[in-house]
Formats: sequence, C-alpha cells, structure tokens
Amino acid sequence: MTLMRDECYVFDTNTLVSAALMKRSVPRQALTMAVATGALLFTDRTLSELTMVLARPKFDRYFKDGERESFLVDLVQQAHVIVAPGTIVACRDPKDDMFLDLAVHGAAAAIVTGDADLLVLHPFRAIPILTPQQFLAR
Repeated sequence: MTLMRDECYVFDTNTLVSAALMKRSVPRQALTMAVATGALLFTDRTLSELTMVLARPKFDRYFKDGERESFLVDLVQQAHVIVAPGTIVACRDPKDDMFLDLAVHGAAAAIVTGDADLLVLHPFRAIPILTPQQFLAR
C-alpha cells in the first residue's frame, strides 16, 4: 500500500499521546506524514478520550502553557470527525473496539498503533493495522 493524498487514518490514543509528548519520535513522524498525505479520523468518543488522557496531571511537566491545547486544536482542524455506531466487537481489549469501528465506518486507509491488542488483528476488514514505524516505511 502506498500512501495516497486525501486518505484518512486512525491513530489510537497512545500513539497520539506519544506524538504530542515527543516531537522527534517515530509516532510524531508518522502523525506528520498522515496529516501531510491525508487527514485523521475521530469520533466524539476517540477525541474525548485523547483530550482526557492529555489533561492528566502526570503530563503537566511535558507541556508548556497552551501547548496541549494547541496540539489538540491543530489535530481537530486537520481532521474529520464522524459518527460511528459503535457496533464492532472484535478486539480482545473492548476499549479498542472504538478504533476499529472508526476505521471501518470512516473508510480509513490504515490504523496506526503500537497496541498489541489491535496489531494482532492486522488486517481488519482489509484495513491495515500498522505500527508507526511500519506506517512510515510505506
């Protein structure tokens, strides 16, 4: 699979948190590539989870004033927020089903994650599930 312009991608919460915290990391590079070649997909639920996780006090020391909010605003401005029915039940970790549901109903080109519970499902309904490193290699 080669990356095409205007494709949509699903990044799980942990990958996005890693990208936010470490600006030179592989997850950040993958995020930058995804935004440059297409758009991210979110549902209200996945966006809410990301917002809540980034707001955790344990991350305060990693962000300067307003940096967290700026990261989120930039993501949302370049993303598509869709409604997904939440009907997919396939992952051994039920909390990760929302990413599968988002990818299927948003016709994602790929799911990018480091989560073994998702990676073991590769591909899911013909949607590649890739680590950030694999995503960059494409």
